[in-house]
Amino acid sequence: MTDTTRSSSDIFNNEDSNTTANPHIDHIMTARLNRRGLLLGGMGAAATSLFGAGALTGCATASTGAGTVAAMGAPLSTLGFAAVGKSLADKVVVPAGYNVQVIYALGDPLKASTAAFKNDGTDTDWDNRAGDHHDGMEYFGLDASGKPSANSTTRALLAINHEATTDDKLSSFFIHANGGTATLPRPASEVDKEFAIHGLSVVEVAAQNGQWAYKAASNYNRRVTAMTEVLISGPAKGSEHLVTKFSPDATRARGTLNNCGTGKTPWGTFVSGEENWFGYFHRDAKDDERRGKKDKQVAGLVRYGRPAGAASRHGWESAGADDKYVRWNNGALAANAKADYRNEMNTFGFVVEMDAYDASQPVRKRTGLGRFAHESVSFAKPVVGQPIVAYMGDDARNEYMYKYVSAAKWDAADANPSNRMAAGDKYLDKGTLFVASFKDDGTGTWIELSMNNPIVAANPDFEFKSDADVAIYTRLAADAVSATKMDRPEWGGINPRTGEFYMTLTNNSNRTVDGDASLDSANPRFYSDMKGSKENKGNVHGHIIRVAQGKPTDTAFKWDIYLFASEADADKSKVNLSNLTDENDMSAPDGLVFSDVTGLCWIQTDDGAYTDKTNCMMLAAIPGKVGDGSKKSLSYKRADGSEKRVDTYVGKAQSPDILKRFLVGPVDCEITGLCETPDGKAMFINIQHPGEGSKMADVNNPAKYTSQWPANAGYGAGKRPRSATIVITKKDGGVIGS
Repeated sequence: MTDTTRSSSDIFNNEDSNTTANPHIDHIMTARLNRRGLLLGGMGAAATSLFGAGALTGCATASTGAGTVAAMGAPLSTLGFAAVGKSLADKVVVPAGYNVQVIYALGDPLKASTAAFKNDGTDTDWDNRAGDHHDGMEYFGLDASGKPSANSTTRALLAINHEATTDDKLSSFFIHANGGTATLPRPASEVDKEFAIHGLSVVEVAAQNGQWAYKAASNYNRRVTAMTEVLISGPAKGSEHLVTKFSPDATRARGTLNNCGTGKTPWGTFVSGEENWFGYFHRDAKDDERRGKKDKQVAGLVRYGRPAGAASRHGWESAGADDKYVRWNNGALAANAKADYRNEMNTFGFVVEMDAYDASQPVRKRTGLGRFAHESVSFAKPVVGQPIVAYMGDDARNEYMYKYVSAAKWDAADANPSNRMAAGDKYLDKGTLFVASFKDDGTGTWIELSMNNPIVAANPDFEFKSDADVAIYTRLAADAVSATKMDRPEWGGINPRTGEFYMTLTNNSNRTVDGDASLDSANPRFYSDMKGSKENKGNVHGHIIRVAQGKPTDTAFKWDIYLFASEADADKSKVNLSNLTDENDMSAPDGLVFSDVTGLCWIQTDDGAYTDKTNCMMLAAIPGKVGDGSKKSLSYKRADGSEKRVDTYVGKAQSPDILKRFLVGPVDCEITGLCETPDGKAMFINIQHPGEGSKMADVNNPAKYTSQWPANAGYGAGKRPRSATIVITKKDGGVIGS
């Protein structure tokens, strides 16, 4: 979600709870260790724990094991299409020579017994329909007999996130006949629908004679919603901070929310990040007093965006006395945590894992990967005998970038295990989480977040008693070691040829020259940008950072900024540092996926700052490598008139030869989610929340919708806009992008 408000509900997607004034880790080690008397016997051990001994010896390449670099074909060296222009049209625009099909949209039935979608707000049976706000997505092949296949190009399962809803005044208004209820209490019938349109879906798709369609009666089709029972797995399992009335032993929870980016594990499962879940919960103004202000839960709730008195996004807690509604009030209302839902919010904010092929396996919340506003999960190529490594970002202003390293070493037999979720238990339940610290010389450090790190274990500001606490209060552990505040880390991707990790930093309206969100080398821009008569300040358009390591398990790394997003006519000395043109300028990079087939880096936008000139878009890029550009010094004036200089490291200029616009979406949409067939000849993309600028009062007046897509593209009944999955193919049957 973007940082620029576009609808009344976006306040819940603009969480801003990091008020720490983080100095660099080099400056705080001695002070904090001395403060707790930990220099006795341990500065050397502490330094080893914090910084490791990894050398900067180049990029990782896998020589054995599943999915190796050696097995890949040659990457594309040119982009074989003409750039599409910027567009404000209410349609999907792609280059000449390409086809677009809509194949799966909000409300589409997933069972033969579920009625066709009428799209007028009267539809029922939402547990068996496609959810809303299609987001991250992964491809799981099926052979002709319907069994899992890594090579199938014409039949597959798509596992899809359904992040949120198109809202106005509490209500997800397009799914209700008259727009829903704008005041509290909310009717239970409306809230039940809204439960169901969140979560995940698995849907079978197939191609016949070059045309793709989803199979409405497939036995593989299913939904995971805000009410589906899930298992808690990893270090936080059984923690006192996850105890609820529903699960007194803290081993189970219900549902998954705000699922944003995705990932595909080396053992063939689907992982999904829970992002802006905090806004779904209600705390009354007296809750701090009931808990006691010294209760560390209070500090945790505030750090995760729920101060006392915080109103919820939808008012679900108001729908009745049934337990399924009461759970959204996370106040301390009963005698103890086993009798209320004071800890319910703590059961969200994790990475969830699902076996797309096997509905009998419960979904698991993998707490070892930390708790924050998760986007995607990017797995480094597995290497036999080495740990599994995954990269993640916390999508909120001034939050952090993370890396997880498994305790178990990769076994090639696990590339095709008999029990995929058991492999997930093996690699994701035990490991070590790290947070990134970027230095101003183009290097950085992954800092360990565990009780083995003395700064975390003896943190004077928040008491950590166990690694379960670190898994639940990950942000507070990262605060303790003064990780680098970033400009909203969103999707990540691993360049399959070099092993380098890329992460989109979408934007940051809080970025300032000095102060709590002051400029630094990894987040070096502060500028003013006009959208019509409205002035936006900060890092308005965002950038993409990339990291190179000797081995993925190393704690030392090099970095540079691959791309600075900008409007083409912006100042090239201060804003348009990547020299973007009208063929490739952009704002708010969000989704980022590398193609294993072509090596192309696909960049998707979720923008609110440039939408007066173009709808959101997707671009194709031929990536370079860390260090292919140069050092750049930027100069700013502080409030007192003195100069502040920031040195940064800019990748090579992004000419249209290596970066160009491939797709522009309909009005008010976000372009997100990407997966492809193993031959690269069909690409699946999600179009999220078209028409989200529409208003509840106009729900039955299509002429006032800001978008009527995909109905205006010939898909489905009614005219209410719908999030949907599209498939792109080349008219000559070739590889996408070539």
